[in-house]
Amino acid sequence: MKIRALGHSNLQLSALGLGCMGMSEFYKGGTEEESIATIHRALDLGLSFLDTADMYGPFKNEVLVGRAIKGRREQVILATKFANMRGEDGAFLGVCGRPDYVKSSCDASLKRLGVDHIDLYYQHRVDRAVPIEETVGAMADLVQAGKVRYLGMSEASPATLRRAALVYPISALQTEYSLWSRDPEDEIYATVRELGPTFVAYSPLGRGFLTGRFQRFEDLPEGDYRRNAPRFQGENFQKNLALVEQVGELAREKGVSPGQLALAWVLAQGDDIVPIPGTTTRKHLEENLAALEIQLSKEDLARLDAVAPVGAAAGPRYPEATMKHVNG
Repeated sequence: MKIRALGHSNLQLSALGLGCMGMSEFYKGGTEEESIATIHRALDLGLSFLDTADMYGPFKNEVLVGRAIKGRREQVILATKFANMRGEDGAFLGVCGRPDYVKSSCDASLKRLGVDHIDLYYQHRVDRAVPIEETVGAMADLVQAGKVRYLGMSEASPATLRRAALVYPISALQTEYSLWSRDPEDEIYATVRELGPTFVAYSPLGRGFLTGRFQRFEDLPEGDYRRNAPRFQGENFQKNLALVEQVGELAREKGVSPGQLALAWVLAQGDDIVPIPGTTTRKHLEENLAALEIQLSKEDLARLDAVAPVGAAAGPRYPEATMKHVNG
């Protein structure tokens, strides 16, 4: 397994992580049994970096991950998150970064995961009503208490990241990044590389769209979150499908799948980037891991840049209400 360093730490991450969100919510079609088998297979193959959050499920995903890693904790770099509040009924209750909430959320996550510490603890979304210094200060207290090893942020703006880093070293910034979400290449990249955190790329397969699996809107399962995502709607779907078809042509030339090419492209953007594609099956996990062996030439990268330049995707990443919490 190829490895990459976690910023401001002595940890080594597998160069590809596993996003576990879809095992419990948002994406349809997986089973808990196969999801746990997928995590076990990932660990068997040397993938060490697992990503979850308290709000996935809600709350169920941490329990699932905890079950899967029981007896294998030493093989895992475990990341989870707080800040997106959910009710037991699944209701979305806003974003919270209050110090008391930070600490109670951590305790609850530790219990659900069945572990005594979290390797990487993220603020999932920035609470604009609470000074980031207060939130990160509470997160730093968790490090001092031995409950957390390193701190991360997700979808934080460069300005917020700078303020946070003055309170305590930030080891990872997690943001959506793929051939159809290249916004971080502007100011976020420069800030991350100046301050030193690892860039963790979520949805590096464009929520599965870049794999070429979805040729029609109807290919999305009933009740799947993506049916409400702007990039999967109407004209946006058709425009984005044309982009995927061009990626697919390049993939065929190289003898790889479109998804493998998309992952190889993210990996090629820098050794400080760790993609965390999600999957619920061992088959797709193994396909994703094969991307680590793909070598892209300067010509390959130039052609992909031409096919999928910054801003190429049609439609915003999330519905309007959700976009308000991005780049906080």
